[in-house]
Amino acid sequence: MRPILPGSTGSDGRPATLGVLGGGQLGRMFVHAAQSMGYLTAVLDPDPVSPAGRVAHFHVQTGYLDEQGLAQLMQRCAAITTEFENVPARALVTLGAHRPVAPGAQAVATCQDRAEEKGHFMRCGVPCAPHAVVAEAGDLGRVAPGLLPGILKTAQLGYDGKGQVSVPSADDLAAAWEALGRQRCVLEKRLPLAYEFSVIVARAADGQVVHLPPQQNLHRDGILAVTRVPAPNLSAGDARLAIEQATKLADSMEYVGVLCVEFFVLADGSLVANEMAPRPHNSGHYSIDACDVSQFELQVRTTAGLPLVQPRQHSAAVMLNLLGDLWFAADGGAEVTPDWAGVLALPGVHLHLYGKASARRGRKMGHLTVTAPDAAEAERVARQAAAVLGLPAF
Repeated sequence: MRPILPGSTGSDGRPATLGVLGGGQLGRMFVHAAQSMGYLTAVLDPDPVSPAGRVAHFHVQTGYLDEQGLAQLMQRCAAITTEFENVPARALVTLGAHRPVAPGAQAVATCQDRAEEKGHFMRCGVPCAPHAVVAEAGDLGRVAPGLLPGILKTAQLGYDGKGQVSVPSADDLAAAWEALGRQRCVLEKRLPLAYEFSVIVARAADGQVVHLPPQQNLHRDGILAVTRVPAPNLSAGDARLAIEQATKLADSMEYVGVLCVEFFVLADGSLVANEMAPRPHNSGHYSIDACDVSQFELQVRTTAGLPLVQPRQHSAAVMLNLLGDLWFAADGGAEVTPDWAGVLALPGVHLHLYGKASARRGRKMGHLTVTAPDAAEAERVARQAAAVLGLPAF
C-alpha cells in the first residue's frame, strides 16, 4: 500500500483520517498516538460514552455489523484498524474490500478461536499446552486421561479469565462443559508454571517485523496485575526464542499490525505459547513511557503503511493495572477516590486513566507505569505505589 502520510489530504481536502473498530481503552490510546502524529481519527463503537469515542474527531455510534455505520467509517477513513479481537471478522471483510484494514479478517478470525489458534501454533511448530477440542457431548468421553487435571475454556469470546472452568478430574468434565453452556470448548492440560511473559511484535505489509522487549507478567484471577520490563527471570536465550516464534506466527498469517503472543515458562524450564492477541496488549502499555516508540505508535505506523523502526527501551519499567475495585472502600461501602496525590508524589510515576464513565469491580480503569534508571529502583517505587493505593503486594 502507498503510505498514508501525516498531514496529507484526501480527495475531499480533509487531513488523512485513521479509523478504529472498538471504543475501549486500547482504541483511546491508538487515537492519542494517531492524533499526536497529525492524523484525524474516527471510532466505530455503539457506546455513546466509549473512552475512544470521547476523544476521537469522529464517533460512528453503531454496532460492528451495521452496514450504514461501516459505510460511514469507510467514507471518512483512509485506513482502519481494530482495538479488540472480538470484532466480527465479517465487518473486517466488508471494510477490507474497500480500505486497507490491519490486521486482516483471516488473522483476526484465527486469534478469535482458541481451537484454531492452537492448531495454528502446531502447524507453525510453536509448542503449546496439550489440548483437545470439546464440540459435542460425544467428545467428553474421548478426552485422553493425560489431559487432566485441566482447564476447560470456551473456544470463543473468553478473556481476562472469563469463559474458563477448572477441571480436576474426568468426573468433573461434563459438569464443567454444562457450566460453560455446552458450547464448543478447548480443554488444556494444567501445566506447572514458573512464570508468564509476553512478546509484542509489529509487522508491516512488506513483511518487516520489529518487537518490544519481552515483558514478564503477573496475573490475579485471570487479569493482568503487574508487568515488569526487563523481565527479571527471562533468559536471553528464551527471549530470543520467543521473539523468533512470535515473528514466525505473524509471518505465517501474513499479519499486518501489532500482535501479542503470551508464553508460559514451565517448572522444567521449557517454553510454551499460551495465546495470541491481534492488537496492542495490556502488557505493552509501559512502552508509552519507557520506550522511544510505543506499541500504539507501531499500530499507527502499520495501519498507515509508514516505515517501522526497532523500539528502544530507555527506562526500566513496572506497570500496575488499576481495576475498578480501587474506587470502592475496603468494607464494600461508597465509591471513593484513590490517593492519586500520594502516588504522583513518587518519582517516575505516570498515571493513565481511561476516561470510563463509572467504576466496576474487575473493570480496567487505568494503569500506572513506574520508570526508573534501573529495574531495582522501578520495583522499589512500584511497591511504594501499590502500598499507597492499597493494591496487593507483589
